[in-house]
Amino acid sequence: MKIFVTGVNGQLGHDVMNELCRRGHEGVGSDLADAYAGVADGSAVSAAPYVKLDITDEAAVQAAVAAVKPDAIIHCAAWTAVDLAEDEDKRPLVRAVNADGTRHIAAAAKAVDAKLLYLSTDYVFDGQGETPWQPDCKAFRPLNVYGQTKLEGELAVAETLEKFFIVRIAWVFGLNGKNFVKTMIRVGQTHDTVRVVNDQIGTPTYTFDLARLLVDMIETEKYGYYHATNEGGYISWYDFCVEFYRQCGLKTTVVPVTTAEYGLSKAARPANSRLDKRKLIEAGFEPLPAWQDAVSRYLKEEGF
Repeated sequence: MKIFVTGVNGQLGHDVMNELCRRGHEGVGSDLADAYAGVADGSAVSAAPYVKLDITDEAAVQAAVAAVKPDAIIHCAAWTAVDLAEDEDKRPLVRAVNADGTRHIAAAAKAVDAKLLYLSTDYVFDGQGETPWQPDCKAFRPLNVYGQTKLEGELAVAETLEKFFIVRIAWVFGLNGKNFVKTMIRVGQTHDTVRVVNDQIGTPTYTFDLARLLVDMIETEKYGYYHATNEGGYISWYDFCVEFYRQCGLKTTVVPVTTAEYGLSKAARPANSRLDKRKLIEAGFEPLPAWQDAVSRYLKEEGF
């Protein structure tokens, strides 16, 4: 298969391209930079075909996808700076990327009859209660601009295409870029104590593992809405931090605090990010490994 991947300079796009190459698919990457700008780890993505592309430019998207003529598109590109998205002057750009950009990608996919896999987020829900969110739940009430624009992206895909996957993920970490694990380890190396929220509950997602699942999906026609995070149970950010500190031998004290006590975020965060993933198994897909195991492999890759 020939597969066009957006956002290859990010955590997930990087791993998706590598997974495609490992399986012998023809992956074509795209992002905003003039050339591939990810980690120089000798991985296949750095040698794969690359197209500079601004997904907010509708004509450019149509031209790029028409030229590549992919069998499928995996749409990883997104505005993910959640707090920055709340700034009044940034909101139009956030919507241009997450909503309009996704609409452009969906229209281009339709024009070449390509299936589309769109990455969404737990933030499309309001995060209330303790019941895990179902993939086909339509009780959308995003708490922030990021969540609202990602929901608008979902709607654009579903309204434009019949051959689509919408995969919601949460708490992402990977080798190629910034993430909570990397940030907190660096903070823990220079501080005796750190404060981490313990009233937001979910499950982490390692992009290396997720990329395998996404390629599994795109090789099928089992379209629809899915949730995908690592297995291993629902935890808080505090639990997550305690575990990766333990695994990398950091003795930094982790103090659990409520979201209100933490008080540093501009954007409201969902308290309940539990995503029900049973539909993956029902569709015949292999679940992701336990997050504890994913952390161990990630720390080894990072050299922590």
